Amino acid sequence: MALPRRGALVAALGLAACGRTPEEAFAPGPPPSYAYLLPLRLAVGRIEVLPAANPVATRTMPPAPVAPADVVRTMAEERLQAAGGPATARFRTQIATLTREPASGGGVFGAATERLNCILRCRLEVVGEDGAPVGFAEAEVNRASIRPAGSQADRARAADEIVRQAGRDLNVEFEFQLRRNLRALLRAPEAPGAPAETPAEGAPTPPEALSI
Repeated sequence: MALPRRGALVAALGLAACGRTPEEAFAPGPPPSYAYLLPLRLAVGRIEVLPAANPVATRTMPPAPVAPADVVRTMAEERLQAAGGPATARFRTQIATLTREPASGGGVFGAATERLNCILRCRLEVVGEDGAPVGFAEAEVNRASIRPAGSQADRARAADEIVRQAGRDLNVEFEFQLRRNLRALLRAPEAPGAPAETPAEGAPTPPEALSI
């Protein structure tokens, strides 16, 4: 049954007040995963994945379907593996933020836009049994984009895209820095079904450990 003219107008105004229509709904994909990549195996006995020490370092302005801090933590948990040894590796999220600010207010000739900025920074430290530092690797990416700010769906989609891209970029940069700064601690990926092996301290890194 068709709505009376007045009822249809009220319904339309209600949708407009919500700032979205059924067609604008945004369903984000599954959380980012790095499990399909070869692990980065380090000659350590334990790997600790620690959150940012300061809550301000993980500030996330909604809508944000994917939290930047979760992306950094997932990368560490799925990429890093302990290959055995007396040392300990500590991975810490230093910054994982998503912020927004108006870029333009819109008007007759254009829609409103906002600037999104996603910063991801992490640090991996390796310490010996005595607590003395063995080495470290740091990585940081900063991604910014100006996107439409007309609806919650547009804003959520833009946030989802920039955070996922920043996560992909951080993964590449982190591996590069780890291979450059902690090369001597890298071990080759385990062959399926191979017994666990504890590498000798100071042993040379096999060439195959340095390729993906």
